[in-house]
Formats: sequence, structure tokens, C-alpha cells
Amino acid sequence: MGSKEAVASSKPHVVCIPLPVQSHVKGMLKFAKLLHHRGFHITFVNTEYIHKRFLKSLGPNSLDGLPSFQFETIPDGIPSSEEDTTQYIRLLGESVTNNLPAPFRDLLKKLNGTANIPPVSHMVSDGWMSFTITAAEEIGIPVVLFFTMSASGVMGFQQFPTLLEKGLAPLKDETWLTNGFLDNVIDWVPAMKAVLTREQLVEFGWGLANSKLPFFWVIRHDLVAGKSAIFPPEFEAETKERGLIPSWCPQEQVLEHSSVGGFLTHSGWNSTIESLCAGVPMLSLPIFTDQQTNCHCVCNVWGIGMEISKDAKRDQVGKLVKELIGAEKGKQMKNKVMEWKKLAEEAASPHGSSSANLDNFVNQVLLRKS
Repeated sequence: MGSKEAVASSKPHVVCIPLPVQSHVKGMLKFAKLLHHRGFHITFVNTEYIHKRFLKSLGPNSLDGLPSFQFETIPDGIPSSEEDTTQYIRLLGESVTNNLPAPFRDLLKKLNGTANIPPVSHMVSDGWMSFTITAAEEIGIPVVLFFTMSASGVMGFQQFPTLLEKGLAPLKDETWLTNGFLDNVIDWVPAMKAVLTREQLVEFGWGLANSKLPFFWVIRHDLVAGKSAIFPPEFEAETKERGLIPSWCPQEQVLEHSSVGGFLTHSGWNSTIESLCAGVPMLSLPIFTDQQTNCHCVCNVWGIGMEISKDAKRDQVGKLVKELIGAEKGKQMKNKVMEWKKLAEEAASPHGSSSANLDNFVNQVLLRKS
């Protein structure tokens, strides 16, 4: 065995597999990069559909990887659709249960039979895909379940059986979705198809227009049901000198820009953390899953945002936008979120608490001798 092969085979090899949903993939990819930085060989597993969307967005060579960080794909068994639209969450749920387990087990066998890479020694799986536990047991490796939401969100989900027993669930089914930036952007909740009506979007649009503030508003083409034009000509005339409406943006880079004064978000955990780390106060529009919990923390615990209703009309939208950006309450929230930004930077520094926790996880869990 040559020196390069010997070094490769001595590395611990972690297979990372996220739920095939944008926010879950993003969170897992960041975590995988941290593990790679600490010396692990990484195999990152996407569905073929997600892989194609990456390539379309970032370029044909964007996922070539490195010798010690490789991307692999497995089929999801879902009928093909446009590559720049998200998949129905119901179909994804069925796919995770019925379609992903077999090709994933086949991939593990292939990896363990490939020369010049270390055998798979660990697995980091999205916490919502329990089939990976069985797959890890079959080849005798430990598996870590990775949740892309806050600890309080995970604990909240653990209480759901109790709510069922007490007749307090299921709760009202909310299907109207959106998220985004102000001064900045409105995006949408990943993994759900467009069910936002034109009328609802128009109310938010005119609220922005009436605020007289500059804005950057991402509207994906599948955000709104129907193919007709969303906004009337008078809206475009009113906002053309101070509004920009693209179909996509690099969210973190936008939030970190010094001109961004506020962020309208569905309060998913990724968006919440990115806004907090950028020092940007939020308008929170929670829809489902852990978003209500995150909204409560943002608005009522941390004091760095305000909640806005999905049924808000243009007058209320404009009022809240101006309050967030320029009013005294907004200034107070800005001061508080800058304090949180400083705490986040300290925690993520080389000797900070988050870095120490990750080092402990690596040393005490992934590198622990059995």
C-alpha cells in the first residue's frame, strides 16, 4: 500500500445523508464541512433530484468534491418534474419510507468495496429518516441523528404524543406559505408546493410599496398558484426606483449586507440563525413545524423581532415594516440583535462554546474507541 492509500484508509469515514429538502441539505452540508475540516473523510448523499438542482444552480463541476469529500446520489423513485421546483412533501415522505432504504444500503456496500477510500466508520443521518438506523446496524457502525431545528423545537415534537392523548391535536392545518426579506427579501418555505394566492401576495407587495422603503424581494416562480401576472402596472411604477424582485438570492450574503435593515421570514431555524448572526431584526411569519416555537423565541424571549399574520393587509404590513426599520421599537430590536450577533461570534470562535461542543462531540462520540 502506498503512502497516500495508507493515509486515506486510516481516516474515519462519515456518510452524511440529509432529508432531501433544501433547508435540511444546507444544514447537513455545513456540518459535514466542519467534520471534514477536523480530518474526516466525507461522503455526502443526495437524491438524484437534489443533485441535479445543485448542478443547475451552481454549475456542472460544482459537486466534483475533493479526494476526501465526495458526493454520491441515490434515486428517490418520485416521477420527474421541473428541476427548479420543489417536490411535494407528501411524495417525499412516501419516498423516504419506501424508496430510499434499498438504494442507500446498496451505496454503503459500494463504498465499502471501493479502493483508495477508507471503509465507512460512522453515519450522520437526518433525524427524520429512521431507516438509516437499520442500515447502520447492518454494517455494524454507529449512527448519529442530526436535527436541523433548535433543541426546543425537537423537544416540542417529543410532546406531540401527549397532545394527541389529551385531544389537543391535530392542530389546524396551515398551508399558506411564504418567507423572505424586507429592505431585502420574501422567499418561501422549502419542501412545500405553491399555495399562496395572488391576493395574499399583492397585499404584502402593496404594504412594501406604501412603506416607501427600498426592498429586495425574492419571488420564486412557483410561489404563487396560477400563471397570470402577480402585480399590476401601477405597482411596478410605484416601486421601480427602490424595489428589486429576483427569483433567487444567496440568503446569507444578502443578510450580511450592511444596507439590510430587516428580514421577513417564516422563522425556520436556518433563517432564524442566519438573521441573528447577521445582526438583522425580523418580521416573523411562522407557518408550520418548529416555526411557531422559533417565532416565540425571536419575538417574546429574545426581543429581536415582531410577528406578522398571514392575513395581514397592506396597511398593517406597511406599518410593521416601518416600525421594524426606523421606529424606536425597531432600533431597540436592532440593538438587541447586535448583542446576539456578538454572542454568536464568540460562541463560534476557535475557543468558543460552540467550537468546544463540536470538539467534544467529535472526540467523545465519533472518535471514541468501542
